[in-house]
Amino acid sequence: MQRGRATYYADKFTGRATASGERYNPRALTAAHRTLPFGALVDVVRRDGRRVRVRINDRGPFKRGRVIDLSRRAAERIGLIKEGVADVTLELIWKPTRRPR
Repeated sequence: MQRGRATYYADKFTGRATASGERYNPRALTAAHRTLPFGALVDVVRRDGRRVRVRINDRGPFKRGRVIDLSRRAAERIGLIKEGVADVTLELIWKPTRRPR
């Protein structure tokens, strides 16, 4: 579990490559996190109980105190669009296992 502030991607990033190589799609339920592996599933929970499940496909955010950057659709689901930033708790649901080399 991790606590911090959530933000969301600006529309200008639509179609740009993410760190995983995927193109950013504002309609997908995806997010950026500094350390979780690509493909990990995370529930992002606001203090009022609103939540959204996202898949990690990018790196960031890199501003102090911020723990996750959400796609526009994910931000809409938890009512983040108007404020732009909100306190959240991250709950790791699943992460991919590493393949042995």
